[in-house]
Amino acid sequence: MTTPLFPVNPSRRDFLQRAAAVTAAGSAVALPGGAWAAGSDAPEKKEVRIGFIPLTDCASVVMASVMKFDEKYGIKIIPSKESSWAAVRDKLVNGELDAAHVLYGLVYGVHLGVSGPKKDMAVLMTLNNNGQAITLSKKLADKGAVDGAGLAKVMKAEPREYTFAQTFPTGTHAMWLYYWLASNGINPMSDAKVITVPPPQMVANMRVGNMDGFCVGEPWNHRAIIDGIGVTATTTQDIWKDHPEKVLGCTAEFVQKNPNTARAMIMAVLDASRWIDAGLQNKMKMAETIAEKSYVNTSVDAINQRILGRYQNGMGKTWDDPNHMKFFNDGAVNYPYLSDGMWFLTQHKRWGLLKSDPDYLGVAKAINQTALYKEAAAQLKVSVPKSDMRTSKLGDGVVWDGSNPAKYAASFKIKAA
Repeated sequence: MTTPLFPVNPSRRDFLQRAAAVTAAGSAVALPGGAWAAGSDAPEKKEVRIGFIPLTDCASVVMASVMKFDEKYGIKIIPSKESSWAAVRDKLVNGELDAAHVLYGLVYGVHLGVSGPKKDMAVLMTLNNNGQAITLSKKLADKGAVDGAGLAKVMKAEPREYTFAQTFPTGTHAMWLYYWLASNGINPMSDAKVITVPPPQMVANMRVGNMDGFCVGEPWNHRAIIDGIGVTATTTQDIWKDHPEKVLGCTAEFVQKNPNTARAMIMAVLDASRWIDAGLQNKMKMAETIAEKSYVNTSVDAINQRILGRYQNGMGKTWDDPNHMKFFNDGAVNYPYLSDGMWFLTQHKRWGLLKSDPDYLGVAKAINQTALYKEAAAQLKVSVPKSDMRTSKLGDGVVWDGSNPAKYAASFKIKAA
């Protein structure tokens, strides 16, 4: 892994000395705006195939390509639309994809050999915070199941097999769904049936009665409201404000062989993330672009409301949510905090996906490419946090700070038997 050619805010003397040194050596010189010239720091691969699932939060990868942010850093991003998270997993592992817009927990699951083949993995950056939701069927809502407490009451009053869908067994949506059900006294392992459904198929499956509720990313929760078949019971930002969601993920082998390419991908996507969050006009252009058939394939209306924080629950309630989906937020979104990755491991342990406590911190350090991210951020003058850990209070009042993950994982009353 290379070190940055130039520190953040270098002195003129330091800048000139380093520039002279690398020029003399025939190496790359950092150009204005963060681009890299040809030389030893040039990307090893000029074309990178990045997989994505049709979701609003694929936007930074798509816009990095569409807006040609990638060209600034010597690469060409080829977005590859995939059918399911399992397909993304398989193509990352076998090398058909160089990287992907992918579920945080999927990357960690593959690294530990949970829910698929074992392969050393890497998280290059976080792509977004917030912006997912849990949808309950209109039929359930009509019976009073409009939130967690209402759902628990209906399930108790009318015992039967209740079916809920998530998008991948170790993924973010499974963990948000399980956490929310458990915080309302419902054990997802014993009180309900949980199935796996690809995001774009959620609405169609609910329409034909295959599930009572689902957790998925946008725009599919809002789409269920537009189609009159579901209601929003909670948003994931209400479960955990500013939670990590999708990441730019790849194999550890890819980073080892192509560190400059990996850094260039981070820079291109980081640039796109900053562009998206820069204002209303950019967000609207993004919504129009990703709504197209080659990307999310839905109406612009299904996308553009919730990316601006304009929410409705399908039952007449509307609100403005300041904690809507963020792609950059002055860089606060994108840093691959070790504590974020560790949280998913605690939930994998809680729900029996991991039979024993892993080396929580060791695994996170192996996967999250914090040094590479800092190099990219320095070039773009994007601020980075002082610590690899952050503290969050989740919706149930429990604080997560990464300090004692094994104790945290064991502390929950409702967990796998």
